[in-house]
Amino acid sequence: MANAIDQDHEEEDENNDDEEDSSLKQNKKKRRGSNKNRRKELSISCMLNTEVGAVLAVIRRFPDPTSQFMSSSSPEETCDSSLLNSLKSLRALIFDPPQQWHMMDPLIYITPFLDVIQSDDIPAAATAVALSAVLKILKHEIFSEKTPGAKDAINAIVLGITSCRLERTDSTSEQSVLMRILQLLIGIMRNKTSYMLTDHAVCTLVNTCFQVVQQSAGIGDLLQYNARHTMHELIHIVFERLADIDAIVGPGESRGNDDDDDVDYERSMNSGYGARCAIDIFHFLCSMLHVVEVVDIDGSTVTSSDENIQIFALILINSAIELCGEGIGKHPKLLKTIQDNLFFHLVSSGACSSPLVLSMICSTVLNIFQFFRRSIRLQMEAFFVFVLLRVANGGSLILSQEVALEGIVSFCRDTDFLIEMFVNYDCDPLCRNVFEDVGRLLCKKAFPTSNSPLSSIQKQAFEGLLIMIHSIADNINEDNENSDSLIESYPIVISEYKPFWVAERKNDENLQPWIESLRVRRAQKRKIAIAGDHFNRDEKKGLDYLKIASLNPNPPDAKALAYFYRFTPGLDKNKIGDFLGDPDDFNLQVLKEFTDTFEFFGMILDNALRTYLEAFRLPGESQKIQRILEAFSERFYDQQAMEIFVNKDAVFVLCYSLIMLNTDQHNPQVKKKMTEEEFIRNNRAINDGKDLPREYLSELFQSISNNAITIFGQSGSYLEMNNNRWVELINRSKSTEPYILCSFNQSLGRDMFASVSGPTVATLCAIFEQACDDETLHECVEGLFSVAKISRFGLEDTLDELIASLCKFTLLLNPYATTEETLYAFSNDTKPRVATLTVFTIANNFGGTLRGGWRNIIDCLLKLKRLRLLPQSVVESSLVSSPSSDLLMKNESSRTSGIHGGRYMAGLIGRFSQFLSLDNTDDSMAQMGSELEQNLKLIQRCQIGNIFINSSILTEDSLHTLGRALIFAAGGRGHKFSTSVEEDEIVGFCWELLTTITLSNIHRFSSIWPFFHEDFIVVAQYNTFSSCPFTEKAILCLVKICEKILSTFRSEKSDEEYIFKSINLMWKLDKDVLDTCYEGIAPVVSKILTEYPANLQTQFGWKSILHLLSITGRHPETYDQCVETMIMLLSEGIHVTRINYGYCIEYAFGFAALKISPLEKSWKILDLMADTVNLIVQWYQNDLIDPENNRSFILADRLSFTPENCIHFFNHKRRWQAWLSLGMTGNIYMCIREAKDLHQENALSKLGLVIKAKIDETKVDMCSYHREESKEQEKKKEEGTLKEQRKHHEKVFQLRLNHIKGNCYSDLRFILFVLHQLEFCMFMLLGYPWGCRHMLPDTVESLSTTYLTIRMEKELNMRQYQDSMQERTYHCVSKLAPRGLSIVPHFDASTNRVKGRRTTNS
Repeated sequence: MANAIDQDHEEEDENNDDEEDSSLKQNKKKRRGSNKNRRKELSISCMLNTEVGAVLAVIRRFPDPTSQFMSSSSPEETCDSSLLNSLKSLRALIFDPPQQWHMMDPLIYITPFLDVIQSDDIPAAATAVALSAVLKILKHEIFSEKTPGAKDAINAIVLGITSCRLERTDSTSEQSVLMRILQLLIGIMRNKTSYMLTDHAVCTLVNTCFQVVQQSAGIGDLLQYNARHTMHELIHIVFERLADIDAIVGPGESRGNDDDDDVDYERSMNSGYGARCAIDIFHFLCSMLHVVEVVDIDGSTVTSSDENIQIFALILINSAIELCGEGIGKHPKLLKTIQDNLFFHLVSSGACSSPLVLSMICSTVLNIFQFFRRSIRLQMEAFFVFVLLRVANGGSLILSQEVALEGIVSFCRDTDFLIEMFVNYDCDPLCRNVFEDVGRLLCKKAFPTSNSPLSSIQKQAFEGLLIMIHSIADNINEDNENSDSLIESYPIVISEYKPFWVAERKNDENLQPWIESLRVRRAQKRKIAIAGDHFNRDEKKGLDYLKIASLNPNPPDAKALAYFYRFTPGLDKNKIGDFLGDPDDFNLQVLKEFTDTFEFFGMILDNALRTYLEAFRLPGESQKIQRILEAFSERFYDQQAMEIFVNKDAVFVLCYSLIMLNTDQHNPQVKKKMTEEEFIRNNRAINDGKDLPREYLSELFQSISNNAITIFGQSGSYLEMNNNRWVELINRSKSTEPYILCSFNQSLGRDMFASVSGPTVATLCAIFEQACDDETLHECVEGLFSVAKISRFGLEDTLDELIASLCKFTLLLNPYATTEETLYAFSNDTKPRVATLTVFTIANNFGGTLRGGWRNIIDCLLKLKRLRLLPQSVVESSLVSSPSSDLLMKNESSRTSGIHGGRYMAGLIGRFSQFLSLDNTDDSMAQMGSELEQNLKLIQRCQIGNIFINSSILTEDSLHTLGRALIFAAGGRGHKFSTSVEEDEIVGFCWELLTTITLSNIHRFSSIWPFFHEDFIVVAQYNTFSSCPFTEKAILCLVKICEKILSTFRSEKSDEEYIFKSINLMWKLDKDVLDTCYEGIAPVVSKILTEYPANLQTQFGWKSILHLLSITGRHPETYDQCVETMIMLLSEGIHVTRINYGYCIEYAFGFAALKISPLEKSWKILDLMADTVNLIVQWYQNDLIDPENNRSFILADRLSFTPENCIHFFNHKRRWQAWLSLGMTGNIYMCIREAKDLHQENALSKLGLVIKAKIDETKVDMCSYHREESKEQEKKKEEGTLKEQRKHHEKVFQLRLNHIKGNCYSDLRFILFVLHQLEFCMFMLLGYPWGCRHMLPDTVESLSTTYLTIRMEKELNMRQYQDSMQERTYHCVSKLAPRGLSIVPHFDASTNRVKGRRTTNS
């Protein structure tokens, strides 16, 4: 317990000790602070005492000999006693007692020094010391914003400095005083209390500094430098603070009301200077741009702009804009100053400025654009039109042109500027085509001259052109999903009338409608230009075209026509004036709408009239002039700024008076000119009986007298900006949509480049041709790749033009150069090889955009083939990996997906850099070997084979043109072959490439091959077409393509039909081509029938493939393969269908009839043919065919076309085997009887046709034997054949009789067919013993009687056909009966039978 108490006491003692220590530390700290303040106060007292003593010492010093106050008295007696007394009083106050200067009113110790500064009887040295004393006071920060009287003190210092007086003294002393004044100005603005300065005080400081700048011009360079530096620092301080100051508006006023000049920008008394002084200073800086100097030249004075002051002012303006930035937008009046005052000075003086001033102007405008582009839309257009484009086009010195071009290039470096310039100006029918003009200007200036290196201007323009191209290419959207829809959306079609002067507002949430509206307005603008051209030639045609182009509705709209007259550049001003002055009601409406497009706010009458008359030429007829001036007077009266005119009639009268005054003052034929008094007297009491202000009329008179109202001619164009046009521009800007901010879009980017594509490609190709150094060549290649990248989006013609030019640079297409000359030039010049590499690289990566350019590429490729620079197989060699191919394959995935980013382009350009570096190394020959090795390596880098291997990424249109180019080249169009070997190589090479692209695009075969087939037909019609090598190579390649197509099953049959049409076309062009190429065709055809027969779906396909098999199987080399294929096809029977049955039998019969065919093979084929009858029965049983469809059994039709084969190839053994096999077909009867619900009648009819065909063949054989008087043995064999035929004929007839129906016409045809065949047998047997002949009448009687009897038994009505049948049968039998014997059939009514009666012919 005791220990615990002791511990508590110890803790309390420790806490008390800590408290005592902390209090002691605080006391020590206070004492140290107090001592520090006392020391500081003491130092201030010493400093003040020193400065007072220094001033008094200088005043007491012996006077300057040059001073105007030279006297014998002492200096103290000559000085104002009050000055000395105030200084002495201050010194007495300093130490007695010690003062607390921070709490004292600053005016107490500052006023004595200010009195010295403002005194005019004090030496310059004393003034300099007093200025230094005040500067020390400010630097020591004796007073602060919390010090009482600080605001009065700091403003008093400003007043004292600006009221500084000096007696006349030497220049050194004057420079010393001015230097101290400059230092003090900076000291004031950097002091913490500077924000308490009033706006007037700050403006006074800046004005004082500028006066020093002006005075220092004749004193010394050092002083001038310091003065300019001080001025820059002052501007920096003022405008740096402005960024944090909000504009204070007066009661009842809204922020941003920049039309009200009385907006209160004054800060409160406690807040100090603010926006008001910044606005006044900025106005002052703008006015410095028009400071002029008067020069005396030959006794006459000439005024010119002071270049030094202009540059100094532009530097300060740039500094102010850079410091404030977007903060200026918070101060509407300051922004208005930039929009109006500053820009007017920049635009009006820019075109005639020196290169240095122009450079500063461009920098200033660029800075303004970066911060305030939303507010300077029309101003930027004016700057480009009146300054940059005008100067760069050659209106000034060469150095000025370079500066203007540099300014344009600086703007182009801003990526957003390019697209925004196109959207805001080129897509607005009321504005100039700024982007297009800039692009064409760069192309014009960059275009090289012949046989000379690029000048500095050309290099600069070339740089700007490349920046523009790369910017579009790098920023254009590459979304593959939208690429197809993008290309399909060109060109824009204006289908309905839309007011072209009305713009659709941008909706950030849905940009597509806005983009489409921009493109429509762009199209309207182009149509307007076309209409203007028509209008200048024929007024009526121009107005009609406006209706055709949907730019003016029907009936016409007066406002549309008014805007057309007002804003279309280059219109005939005379025609406009005549139209506007016409008294027709519609013309008067157009005149009113036309006049309403003008804004006359803020203009005096003569300037408004000048602006109005610049748009057209005033007609000469007085009534037309009256109507036009009445419309102008009404518009001006409604918009007059001052209430001078009581009514519009006063304006009208005064306008007439001004026009008369203009004619009087500036017409040389008028000798006696009107005076001012006469003009005023002539216009008395015109203002509703009252006089207009004399000063107003006097001003009008002086303006007209000094500056005539210019009447423009045809174009009405002007080259400079004047005050009238600027006021009208500012007025129009108030109703114009703000500058549109946007980013790159695929459609807009394409339209941008399309407007300058032609000149761009021409310029790049010209520079490529004239380039003398590798750097320029490399830059050209980069530009060409960017052009190709942009061209993918619907600019096929541009890429074709580019490829055509590059192919010319390869030197491969020179028709006048020999092979040796071409090879030498290609091997020893870098440019042709770079061009070759460029061409094939573009084809590899942007081939989907190529159209007509493929022809040039194929021509170059064939030339390389002739030069032996290509490998034996381009396609196979491209599959071999190489450094360049690896690079290409790495980028393949990105290329096929449509992504060509910066990394990919860098890879492509890297290939060219590597190539150029190797080519220009001193030991390049050692590195790359011989010339041949160099060329081969170059061709390897080109990756030619990949063009065809990867052709699946090409669009269909591009693929069509590529295939057409290859087909035409293979057909000899545009090519002359020196030897047949060369022709064979070139044609084979073209077909190899065509096969490659076809196999690569087999998935879209049906969409591309019909075009190729049409091209085959076109090529075959050329006079230079040679069928021999073309068809030989074609048939082999087509068979390969056919194999590829049939290797997979396709639901659509069109592919099969297309390829076989082309194959048939080739053997029609050359009938012997199949016999020539049989060794290449037979294996492919056999493979198709062996492995892919199920994929053959069309009758035409089966016919064609079996025909190929049959023709190629004629030759001993291929017979075994082809006949085995046919035997396999018939043996399996799976692929023999009702579609191909007839063709299978026909061509199988052809194989059996071949002389080279072994007997065993022929018998086997015939047996297989006979076995196919089972298939016919099976088809009937399964109801797979239409019984009335004659195509079901095409056997008879096909066999009827083969008598020639029988004559030439069938010997008696094969013929007997054929009839034995055919006899087996009688089994069909048993099958038919067992089948149910089958059409046996039709089957028997078809079988009869089969027999008929074989009998017809036998006819020919019999006739041949009789003509040739063959041996009796051969005749006997033929007799046996004939008997076999008769047996089969009777068998079929008997089968037919059991199935007779009521169709007597069909039965009649059948019986007549039998009689005709028997007639043949009769004639054939005439040369044999009569014993054979007696069988014929009995056969006829038996068959006829049986036929009619069966019909009667079945009670079939034949009465109506009886007479006709008897008559026809009679004629047939009459021919059959031997001479003198006649068989007359008659009907026995008792037995209801028809009997034949033999009679002897009379």
